[in-house]
Amino acid sequence: MMNRVVLVGRLTKDPELRYTPSGVAVATFTLAVNRPFSNQQGEREADFINCVVWRKPAENVANFLKKGSMAGVDGRIQTRNYEGQDGRRVYVTEVLAESVQFLEPKNSSGNTGGGGRSNDFYGAPPREPQGSSYGGGNQNQRQNSNQGFTRVDDDPFAGSGQIDISDDDLPF
Repeated sequence: MMNRVVLVGRLTKDPELRYTPSGVAVATFTLAVNRPFSNQQGEREADFINCVVWRKPAENVANFLKKGSMAGVDGRIQTRNYEGQDGRRVYVTEVLAESVQFLEPKNSSGNTGGGGRSNDFYGAPPREPQGSSYGGGNQNQRQNSNQGFTRVDDDPFAGSGQIDISDDDLPF
């Protein structure tokens, strides 16, 4: 039998680092992972996947990743349940990460929150030398043609370095 998960996505908020009573580090975070297809309206959707990582990798995740950072996760699906405060059974499905790869340089837009733009996002063309005409279009021109609307398949991190998701919109 096999239980293997490989994900590439962006963190929806800063990782939460905690320690067990015996001092073992555990970090939890959620990845927004784009679906590879468009819905009937032609828009791209994303899945929000809860991840857990333990020990030294947990401390590294908490120290070097934050909201908007791109990460690759290799691990397995884990399910568990517990009794909630209201007495109901709560079921949880999450990815137990065996390794987490940081997919952007430390000074890129996803990790600094600055206004720079990085092409290191899922589905992006490879980086071209400066002055190249690869892609055949101006990013600013494409953004202005949206007239205030953001398409799901456009880079939501362009310009700001962060995605605008309120905590009320997240399923956790």
